[in-house]
Amino acid sequence: MAGKQVCCFLSNSNKFLKTKLPISSVITRNNASWEPKDTITHTEQKFDPEDRRLVRFVDRPKEVNENWAINLIDDIPPEPKPDRVVACDGGGGPLGHPKVYINLDKPGNHACGYCGLRFYKEDHHH
Repeated sequence: MAGKQVCCFLSNSNKFLKTKLPISSVITRNNASWEPKDTITHTEQKFDPEDRRLVRFVDRPKEVNENWAINLIDDIPPEPKPDRVVACDGGGGPLGHPKVYINLDKPGNHACGYCGLRFYKEDHHH
């Protein structure tokens, strides 16, 4: 209805209409702070206190994903392989990565450069 009255007002600019538009209320922010609570990210991103981009964190927490990929991949134990060379494609298909070959000749764990999965050569010598 208000839109109709505004259209009439614009088309008949020499006439004044009494419109009953709602008065917008003043919204106050309680406990507003320009200093967001800084949460540490895996890249240790920090903003300068004078950075304008900090305005997006006023009255909102800085959302940080606690499941960092480096910690999630550490939860997967290294996989023993009988071969000297192992191929890793990260699961294959659209969820994987290009196939890489990892040499397991040296002792210890060997990680894939793309996904971080670890492999080691199991010894068959008793």
